[in-house]
Amino acid sequence: MEPGLDREFGRTVQWDVPLLDGYRWTLVPNRGSGGEGFFEYCNTGLWKLIREGEFDSILCWTGYLRASFWIAYLAARVSGTAFLFGTDATTLRPRTGPAWKQSVKRAVWPLLFRAADQVIVPSSGARELMVFLGIPAERVTLTPYSVDNDWWQARSAEVDRKAVRDSWGVADDGLVVLFCAKLQPWKRPLDLLRAFARANLPGAVLVFAGEGPLREQVEAEAAELGVSNRIKLLGFVNQSALPAVYTAADLLVLPSEYEPFGVVVNEAMLCGCVVAASANVGAARDLIAPGKTGFLFPCGDVEALASVLREVVTDRARLAQISQAARERMATWSFRENVQATIDAVERAVHRKYPRARIEGSKQPR
Repeated sequence: MEPGLDREFGRTVQWDVPLLDGYRWTLVPNRGSGGEGFFEYCNTGLWKLIREGEFDSILCWTGYLRASFWIAYLAARVSGTAFLFGTDATTLRPRTGPAWKQSVKRAVWPLLFRAADQVIVPSSGARELMVFLGIPAERVTLTPYSVDNDWWQARSAEVDRKAVRDSWGVADDGLVVLFCAKLQPWKRPLDLLRAFARANLPGAVLVFAGEGPLREQVEAEAAELGVSNRIKLLGFVNQSALPAVYTAADLLVLPSEYEPFGVVVNEAMLCGCVVAASANVGAARDLIAPGKTGFLFPCGDVEALASVLREVVTDRARLAQISQAARERMATWSFRENVQATIDAVERAVHRKYPRARIEGSKQPR
């Protein structure tokens, strides 16, 4: 795939792992620039593709604030094709912007998601939100937000953990705390920095893997707190290098105030890195059993996070047990569960669209 500007990273990004291997795909050119506006994602070729494709179902992961969504939706409706879409949101609260957006969503979203022949969501929190908005439970399917578990575990097994930690200047028995996310306000990296300083962990190192507008503030505040010599800022880390980062770390902390899911939780757990996440992180609901497969803390509570850090450093044997339990939890949150749930969602949508044809066997979903 071609490189593109990631505005949240503040740099051009080209992923260094294959994103299109393993399945057939068709490129539908975008007439927009890929920015934030409605017409910045405007794949007009979707109309012809869907109208002439004789598909049984269309699954759409493009948001409704993009023209491409409505092109696909209207083409599906005109051609009589089942249309599935959803959201990863677990709350009506907007990430940024005025509070009135929440009231608008409360009024509009029930109407919007009833237009889906089946709603697809990646987490339990998103499913509960849809049901709260009045979407019948049987019309909402949880398709677990998953990664290639085998790939992450295989790459982790190849990592020379000691060599990576040596490159960071970490002692064999030192604790490595990791922040792996964009340095954006809603990710709250400064909460972790302040908790790290407050916890006062001798020999511990805090690693930031990510880029963004808060980098200078992180550096400045680290100096003010007197922990600059124990902070490592790696900048943007591409996909192929992430297994080494997770594997070399002991604890990933995700303090986000807005995090619909947080796939870094999956990745870290598969690499044996224990996760501590704020209660606002969507993945925490499904993947973290507090004290068993990870840690939870209230979003914005720096002292609570500092307490988690102190607990981790004083009981490394328990940390190892949690690491193993986290790996075991991921065994049932994988592509296998995602694919099966997606098939179930498609079958439900097609059956709802063509109940008689499904019974007679004359229309099978594909």
